[in-house]
Amino acid sequence: MQPLFLKPVFKERIWGGTALQKEFGYEIPTDKTGECWAISAHLNGPSIIANGPFEGMTLDELWKERPELFGYPKEEVFPLLTKILDANMDLSVQVHPDDSYAMVNENGELGKTECWYIIDCKEDADMIFGHNAKSKEELIQQINEGKWNELLRRVKIKPGDFFYVPSGTIHALCEGTLVLETQQSSDTTYRVYDYDRRDSEGNLRDLHLEKAIDVTVVPHQNHVSNPTVQIKENARITTLIESKFFTVYKWNIHGKSCFLFNDQYLLLSVIKGNGTVRVSGNKYGLEKGMHLIIPVGLGELEMDGECELIVSHT
Repeated sequence: MQPLFLKPVFKERIWGGTALQKEFGYEIPTDKTGECWAISAHLNGPSIIANGPFEGMTLDELWKERPELFGYPKEEVFPLLTKILDANMDLSVQVHPDDSYAMVNENGELGKTECWYIIDCKEDADMIFGHNAKSKEELIQQINEGKWNELLRRVKIKPGDFFYVPSGTIHALCEGTLVLETQQSSDTTYRVYDYDRRDSEGNLRDLHLEKAIDVTVVPHQNHVSNPTVQIKENARITTLIESKFFTVYKWNIHGKSCFLFNDQYLLLSVIKGNGTVRVSGNKYGLEKGMHLIIPVGLGELEMDGECELIVSHT
């Protein structure tokens, strides 16, 4: 058994750019590439296993056919999705449903609670995070009257910031932001406002106001994460969030350090530097932009090098 390295899937977006190529060396399909689906078993963009006996299989196939690699999980579908987003332009203002609403209204899709680690952003960048409406009636009125400056909350951001974005939270990344996103495995987004932008054919992009109003939490609830830090030999482990959907860490590796996650599969994304990972007596190279899964039962995980990773599990 060995780590599962993954081939990302890339998505063109009206707001995308070329930062995924410039920052990580990815071969992107166009100069409007907005999303790297790095670790995905979602049917709209499953990752492909790039090494070992399962090379060529998609992650969703592996989840169904080899459940022992994931500890015989209870979930029918792989529960998490790791993305890197290049917000070359402002994203639409949007909101996502929770599990119960998506189950009924989106053909059994999962809801979408997510979180963002800001890899990089332009100087004095901000994002939309929440709203100011005190009631559903006020929310509807301000949307209908287009009072976006009054309705939407903006917060300043900088590289290294982390935000937890539960379902029901109105939000939008803004121009000049590069983000690693850990989320539930869902592709359901309700657009609230899109700056009256038009698509490549000149059409205004669809909004989903009825569903968006249904699922938006009013008044806005500001969920502040409280990261904790553990220092171990040659490693700084920051727990960014622990929620019922996922736990997310930042690992800063400065030399050789050992970890033991024998009963838990892990999702790893290298966002800076390079190094190696040794498992079951075999050593594998790690480079910036690589994404991998550590299956259950590999025993001790030995990391070495100078690198920074975002790590998650359910």
